[in-house]
Amino acid sequence: MKKNILTLISILLIASFALAACAAPATEAPVVEEPAAPVAEEPAVEEPTAAPADVAPDGKLVIWADDTRAPILQKLAPQVLEAYNLELEVVLKASLRDDFQLAAPVGEGPDILFGVAHDQAGTLVANGLLAEVDLGEKADDFAPVALGACTFDSKLYCMPYATENLGFFYNTDLVETAPTTWDEVISVGEALKADGKVTYVMAVTGTTYDLYPLYTSFGGYIFGRNANGDWNDQDLGVDSEGMIAAATFLKENLDKGNIPSDWDWANNHALFETGEAAFIMAGPWALDRIRESGVPYAIAEAFPAGPAGPGAPFAGTQGIFINAQSENILLAQAFLTEFVATEEVMMELYNAGKRPSAFLPVLAKTDDPDLLAMGTAGANAIMMPAIPAMGSVWGNWDTAIVLTRDGKQDAATAVAEAGAKIRGLIANPLTGMVNVPGSYQAAAGCPGDWQPECAATQMAKGDDGLWRSGPFTLPAGDYEFKVALDGSWTTNYGSDGKQDGPNYTLSLAAESQVSFVFDPATNLLEVVSE
Repeated sequence: MKKNILTLISILLIASFALAACAAPATEAPVVEEPAAPVAEEPAVEEPTAAPADVAPDGKLVIWADDTRAPILQKLAPQVLEAYNLELEVVLKASLRDDFQLAAPVGEGPDILFGVAHDQAGTLVANGLLAEVDLGEKADDFAPVALGACTFDSKLYCMPYATENLGFFYNTDLVETAPTTWDEVISVGEALKADGKVTYVMAVTGTTYDLYPLYTSFGGYIFGRNANGDWNDQDLGVDSEGMIAAATFLKENLDKGNIPSDWDWANNHALFETGEAAFIMAGPWALDRIRESGVPYAIAEAFPAGPAGPGAPFAGTQGIFINAQSENILLAQAFLTEFVATEEVMMELYNAGKRPSAFLPVLAKTDDPDLLAMGTAGANAIMMPAIPAMGSVWGNWDTAIVLTRDGKQDAATAVAEAGAKIRGLIANPLTGMVNVPGSYQAAAGCPGDWQPECAATQMAKGDDGLWRSGPFTLPAGDYEFKVALDGSWTTNYGSDGKQDGPNYTLSLAAESQVSFVFDPATNLLEVVSE
């Protein structure tokens, strides 16, 4: 049964009137109330069901998703068209968060962003790019911990659909019972080494997230919490005593030959999968390759304990977000609750993603023993801090562990320097921003021109090391601009690539699409106009 789009909007406005940001301005009240009569005469509204198939849709919902989820969503298009005469367009995106962060501020993003980890959303929320999500009666169908991960300042900003955390794997041909402490892991593994059964005690697949259960078992942490439970970015634990102890433990066992010096993800998975290492910490994303390898394995019910107790992994929640700049926020809400929050669709998402579902009716039917074991191992998991300050942590934390691993610094010195850098970044949250402030910025969505701190024109770093922004639609005219770093004019580069150099100039004879590409190796800016 096809519903008139105006009728749908009226119903949704009444149901969601509390979302003030979505309400129509008072001057448009007559327009909002106008469809009230057709609502009361439902049969008259439903008559267009028999309309010809080529009748144009009343509107469009645009979704950005990755190649795993996009096919599932695209299958919903006929249902949405039949129910609401609404076109559903699903666009494949490889860099969902980064592309959205560039497009949304200038009104070019999707209505719905599908498949971003909750911790990547903290900055989007802080920048006002995401709308609140109202799950209505469907809220009770979602795992509370997943809803909590999607909640910022007591407001829900996403519909969760999956959760994930690491598990502690062991080779059952080599180890009969999972070790309960890290000391036992080492002693069991060293005995296997002495017998020539393994090359290493444990494979190591990374420096930060992949080792978090070890860090926490020694008392390490990233951020503490305030009395009300919110993350406290002033309580940084990267350089805590527990982190130093854990990093020292890693270095000692590397020097003993118990763990490899190369921590490449794929190489270390191969070590476990070929029986060269007895233990590995891995997530659900690695299950397919571990199973296909044929290595006999089991997943421990808990992570090994250290001086501070059992290790606690990081946990993540994958969610679906609504663009705050969308003109279809209410329709996006309806799509999520009516078409996505169903057992059928959530089961498809679970089967495609191989992650424990955040949708309780699907979670109750989960029978994959590995995912169930990971869920048990993650009973004490810590949701990754979803605050902007976390973006300042990853790179510096990684650098500290690498310097320790490679013997270039002792653990205490390496993490102390990392902590100092991170605190400096938190004090100035714009540190690291690359921008192109100039006389075009007001036209590109900034509050005014010549604003090096404006998020609407900030650049994003690509895999090739170049920074890009745009395209921006600019009217005909003459413009000037230059490159600025860290949200200020302290470090800026002109058209000669030099500090405080002359402004770049651009003349447009007609309205054009303008993009910028900055090369940090030369400090030169390329301007592309179409």
